[in-house]
Amino acid sequence: MEQKVMLERCGICEEEKERGIHLYKMFICRECETNMVQTEPREEKYRYYLQKLKNVNQPTLYS
Repeated sequence: MEQKVMLERCGICEEEKERGIHLYKMFICRECETNMVQTEPREEKYRYYLQKLKNVNQPTLYS
């Protein structure tokens, strides 16, 4: 029997990935999770991650 792979769009890198975590309604891929944890607050990437994580609390817009 063929196993179906479930892909989800990462809220940080916006790529389709198979493995990661869910933070509220946002999916974060394993690679982004690892990068965020290892980023120091003084690094430029830190601000990028903060901006992306601000979207965690925004409600999903249905049209």
